[in-house]
Amino acid sequence: MVSANREMVVYCFDTLVAHYNSEQAPPPAFEEGRHPLFVTWKKVINGGEPRLRGCIGTLEARCLITGFKDYALTSALRDRRFPPIQAKELPYLECTVSILTDYEPALHYLDWEIGKHGLIIEFIDPDNIRRSATYLPEVPAQEGWTKIQTIDSLMHKAGYNGAITESLRKRVRLTRYQSTLFTMHFSDYASYVKRTRGQAPAVGSKALR
Repeated sequence: MVSANREMVVYCFDTLVAHYNSEQAPPPAFEEGRHPLFVTWKKVINGGEPRLRGCIGTLEARCLITGFKDYALTSALRDRRFPPIQAKELPYLECTVSILTDYEPALHYLDWEIGKHGLIIEFIDPDNIRRSATYLPEVPAQEGWTKIQTIDSLMHKAGYNGAITESLRKRVRLTRYQSTLFTMHFSDYASYVKRTRGQAPAVGSKALR
């Protein structure tokens, strides 16, 4: 099984830096495969808690190379919740790549473990609208949510703004999954690039560290 690794994060940073330089990214140093995947960008300022700047991926299997290339840019530039990431933010960024595995139907909406399982919920709301949403495995633990708080938040994420009752929760169809992930801050990426390629990454003529 393919696991998320450093080279995948390096390729996502390479792709974003190349975008700002209107260049092609260097070829990736990981093997091709097909898996569902996500790319998450967070911004770290003054040593504080990383703040989400974009997170987009696919629950369907994609070729890893084109998938990471596409979603590195889509999550950085086209996540509707946030303004596009600008080149000047690069030194403050942290990137996480996730590869999703082990999809399985849950017996009920509480049949999963916090910190272990990612969730896909599907339900039909009281207005007969079909809705769905997902959270990666790390989200509930990072937010400090209970299982019920996680499900309720997912229902809101799916676009449902009405009252959430126990009977509605029981109508949720839940698929759980697991993931491997790898996280790297831009400073570590820049050090890696300088060590392996002889010079630090740059946007235009300005070297970044």
